[in-house]
Amino acid sequence: MSDLRVSCTECGACCSAFRVSFHRSELAAEGSAGVPVGMAVHEVGNTWRMVGTDDSAADGKPPRCVALCGAVGESVSCSIYAQRPSPCREFGALASVGIYEAACNRARARHGLPRLKVEDSW
Repeated sequence: MSDLRVSCTECGACCSAFRVSFHRSELAAEGSAGVPVGMAVHEVGNTWRMVGTDDSAADGKPPRCVALCGAVGESVSCSIYAQRPSPCREFGALASVGIYEAACNRARARHGLPRLKVEDSW
């Protein structure tokens, strides 16, 4: 593993590797902020998913969140950053200070990106 430090605004591998499921209360509703309904699909019960994050894509390509803009591993952004769902808010919360989760490296590996140093506590 390297001591390479990467900003999530450069990487974005997690947005193109994992399913993002969340509670329907995180959807935008009349007069309240949240995930735009057009960017989510109903899974089951009260669970919704970000469009594009289903791991079983029929075309064989890795999942890619509909809100992800840019090129993974180069320069990315989230078109709904302020309204992103809780799984997105919680994932990589300490990346800005150089502390990465093991799942970060799994996502990076899917895109051929170098491994990052992962803290033992994760």
